[in-house]
Amino acid sequence: MRARNRRTSGLGQDLGILRDRRFTLMLAARMFSALGLAFAPVALAFGVLELPGATAATLSLVLAAESTPMVLFMLVGGVIADRMPRDRVMMAGETFNAIGYFSLGAMLLTGWAPVPALAAAAAFSGIASAIVVPAMTGIVPDVVPAARLQTANALLGLVTNVSRIAGLVLSGAAVALLGGGWALVASGAMFAAAAVLIALLRLTPAERAENGSGSIIADLRLGWREFASRQWLWVVVAQFSIVVMAVNAAHGVLGPLIAKEHLGGAPAWSVFLTGEAVGMLTGVLIAMRIRPQRPVLITALLAIPSALPYLLLGGGAPLWAVVAGAFVLGVSFDVLGVLWNTTMQREIPPEALSRVSSYDALGSLMFGPIGLLVAGPAALMIGPRPALIGCAVIIVAVSLVAVLFPGVRGLRAPAPAPAAAADGSVTAPAQ
Repeated sequence: MRARNRRTSGLGQDLGILRDRRFTLMLAARMFSALGLAFAPVALAFGVLELPGATAATLSLVLAAESTPMVLFMLVGGVIADRMPRDRVMMAGETFNAIGYFSLGAMLLTGWAPVPALAAAAAFSGIASAIVVPAMTGIVPDVVPAARLQTANALLGLVTNVSRIAGLVLSGAAVALLGGGWALVASGAMFAAAAVLIALLRLTPAERAENGSGSIIADLRLGWREFASRQWLWVVVAQFSIVVMAVNAAHGVLGPLIAKEHLGGAPAWSVFLTGEAVGMLTGVLIAMRIRPQRPVLITALLAIPSALPYLLLGGGAPLWAVVAGAFVLGVSFDVLGVLWNTTMQREIPPEALSRVSSYDALGSLMFGPIGLLVAGPAALMIGPRPALIGCAVIIVAVSLVAVLFPGVRGLRAPAPAPAAAADGSVTAPAQ
């Protein structure tokens, strides 16, 4: 009974962060932003394809116009977020996203939608995302005390996952009922709501990161120095550049191929994705409570269970087993994401956090498109099942290599602060 009360008390203390006005504003802003991000791809894809004369090539051009600036400007976004107050940077980024999607929606609704104009509006949204992403990691320590970073990241992850699932479901319904144009306008409205909520944070000057040193190149060099000087950081980013490449190949191409050929098609793949989503929600609850002494080591090792569904798909397992593997993948990725963000926020100096976060995002995602490009030829050459097993082997192998580095194994989390008991005495925290 005493142990149960301690767990309940601990969970209650964790959820006490919801009484913090600024955190709840940030949580609500993340919810609307995630909804907008989930709405946008479906609305944009079907909205563009509804245009007279539009083809898959038209859609590819518009999507490339959005994704390319996001990658190119990611490092610049990190510099901006370290130089200026991060709440204002995020507000500007969400506002730019709203303008981009309002413009796309207006073009589709009016019928005036030349491809160059669509590409320009999509590029504007891509630049906005490059501004928001680095600031998003950096702003959490500006709002939340260090002792509650992990709980804050877990709750932000929970809201993001729920919003992403809801957005994917609602966007399909919105496109079917209202059309792609109005769905894009709805996406823009969600980004606008996120911008308003971020504006209400009103962080005090002492809590903002104002670090305008010299040129952008000089700031990028300083950010790279912070990134490269930490072995645990660049090793895990290098690990996940390969992991994400394999996951993109398996998730984007090979898995759907197996589902179509052997498991019943799109409904089976939807069940797979649902299992993954449930796992991610469960992972948030786990991440809120665990406090590993070696968080980076656990982060690197947690990539290994994510290979399970690809091994099962490649081995011809029944659907129920594959969905169970997807659940494990969802749990693993969510827990490692929370541990990773919390470790970065604790270990990186606040004045460089957004720049380091931009290097992290760029490094982790840079090989992702290669996985998508290679997956199709690999499926033709050796078959989708052997290719899936190959993806799983790559994930396991690169993760085992990562844990060989002493920086990954050696970094320890700071000791938790003693907790005050109800009678005022101080008790040691449970490990």
